[in-house]
Amino acid sequence: MTELLDYKCPACGGRLEFDTKEQKLKCPFCDSVYDVSEFEARDEAALNENDVPADAIAWDTSGIESFTEEEAGSLSVFVCEHCGGEIVTDPTTASTACPFCDSPVVVPKKLEGDLRPDLVIPFRLDKKAAMEAFRRHLSGKKLLPRVFKTQNHLESIKGVYVPFWLFDASVDADITYRATKVKKWKEGEFDCADTGFFDVFREGSVSFENVPVSGSTKVSGELMESLEPYDIKEAQPFRSAFLAGYLADRYDIDLQSAKPRADVRIKRSTEDAFLSTVKGYETVNASSSKLNVSGARTRYVLYPVWLLNTTWQGGRYVFAMNGQTGQFVGDLPEDKAIARRWFWGLGAGITAAAFLLYSIGQYLV
Repeated sequence: MTELLDYKCPACGGRLEFDTKEQKLKCPFCDSVYDVSEFEARDEAALNENDVPADAIAWDTSGIESFTEEEAGSLSVFVCEHCGGEIVTDPTTASTACPFCDSPVVVPKKLEGDLRPDLVIPFRLDKKAAMEAFRRHLSGKKLLPRVFKTQNHLESIKGVYVPFWLFDASVDADITYRATKVKKWKEGEFDCADTGFFDVFREGSVSFENVPVSGSTKVSGELMESLEPYDIKEAQPFRSAFLAGYLADRYDIDLQSAKPRADVRIKRSTEDAFLSTVKGYETVNASSSKLNVSGARTRYVLYPVWLLNTTWQGGRYVFAMNGQTGQFVGDLPEDKAIARRWFWGLGAGITAAAFLLYSIGQYLV
């Protein structure tokens, strides 16, 4: 079996990890730092052009590459038997828990034939920053179950590179709106109104770059979209050294399956942009819309996300933080037992206060 990915420190032989502050590989034992490029020399030859047709938009996928044979042999996939999540990682995470359901990840595989990411946005925020953000999120939540507040629970937060498809496109739009203006006045005791109807025309072009669509079903697309935006200017050409010390989810939403969501986001944003230019009317509704998308192309990128999973009373709660900007999202449950104690305690306090006021009133009388 091919050796799994591992980066050794030339100075002391320790395992290197990607450092968020240095943005370099760093040895936790001797503090030596190295540029990623020193450990990652990849074959730059692109594959033959391979356009993928789409029903709505003809996306250009010619820039997407597959893993080289050397890279595919140095990486490994661990499959979670509980949720089916497939995680690209290095050998040190063989006994870790699945970041999506907390179950052990097992059964190593190769990545031969899988698409190679074009870009990766490296982690900017480390685990300490993620734990502090989670503590702030919990602050003041009186009815929160204790399990969410324990230090051991916070320590289980994991850094994961989540796969995304990026879409670029230009849209030529021709939209007609049916709009109304209402003039109101008063004649004696009567309120009068005159409604005017207008056809409003808008025509123009809008360009989109890097519209993201999640490539993973293990975390909801809505959750991932709520972590946006990511600064794509900080993206680096993919090098497997960026994965050192982190997990990386392999896409299970392929390019074809991701396209409909890209179509919706691009077309909806175009319609919203055009609608924002129609002003001065009481009501505005689109009566016809023609959108022509051209110049579409796609790329495959890994986004940095800190994930924390918690199960409580049969429910699953997922918390996520943008590993680049610190944007944090997640729902919290309510401990009904604490809520009942709080309610009865509050009720007893109100009753006691009311009785005291009544007693004082009786004394004054």
